[in-house]
Amino acid sequence: MEEQEVQRHEKQDAMRRSSPKAKVIYEAIRREGESELERAPSSLAWSGLAAGLSMGFSFFMESLLHSYLPPVAWENLITKFGYSIGFLIVILGRQQLFTENTLTPVLHFLHCKTMNNFWRVARLWGIVLLSNIVGAVLFAALLHYLRPFDDNVRQALVETSKKVYHLGFTQTVIGAIFAGWLIALMVWLLPFAEGGRVGVIIIITYVVGLGGFAHIIAGSVAAAFALMCGNATLAQFFFQFFFPALCGNIFGGVSFVAVINHAQVSSDREPCDIF
Repeated sequence: MEEQEVQRHEKQDAMRRSSPKAKVIYEAIRREGESELERAPSSLAWSGLAAGLSMGFSFFMESLLHSYLPPVAWENLITKFGYSIGFLIVILGRQQLFTENTLTPVLHFLHCKTMNNFWRVARLWGIVLLSNIVGAVLFAALLHYLRPFDDNVRQALVETSKKVYHLGFTQTVIGAIFAGWLIALMVWLLPFAEGGRVGVIIIITYVVGLGGFAHIIAGSVAAAFALMCGNATLAQFFFQFFFPALCGNIFGGVSFVAVINHAQVSSDREPCDIF
């Protein structure tokens, strides 16, 4: 009996220490997406606005670090850690960020492909994207018009904001695909990261920033700031940054994470009603 009891405890310990299966992670994220789809529009809008404002700190902190560093080749290795700040605030604060929603509600839709779920995902995307952009532009306006910093920081903000427009349409789309892919992967990793959540967020978003991959919300703060400073036009804002970044982020998150991870567990799940 004692030997059986020891074996039972060993099996329980092995189960506790083993990594969760893909379908467990899938179900955790799908249920989160389902709950997000059930939230009231006003709740989504306020949460999205808070996320847009919070993402402004990625732009601000990157510029702030830039203002304290000499112009050296390895400068980006340091300044891009500031890029992670906004993501930390948004994700740990449970605020609604558009690029996270290329995975969570999409998994629920892929599991249960009904017309009702399609329109619920569209509603969620529309509300969160709009409120995120409003928050991002508002943060840029606060920096531009209130100027809560010295001239050195102001110059760093101007220089950082110009980088958003350095790439052409095609390059921005490609970079945005990688950004959407990485952010959705981060969301996939977080449910069972436990004490390592902060590390996962910092590492993944640092890669996005260091790679110069366009993120529709974080980039909108910088793009709007450059627009307000007269360093960009509305046409550049929409056609050189906004639309290519948006399309790339959606494609990267949905195609390379949501669809693929759904496919690997779909054969083990019961199908739902389709269109």
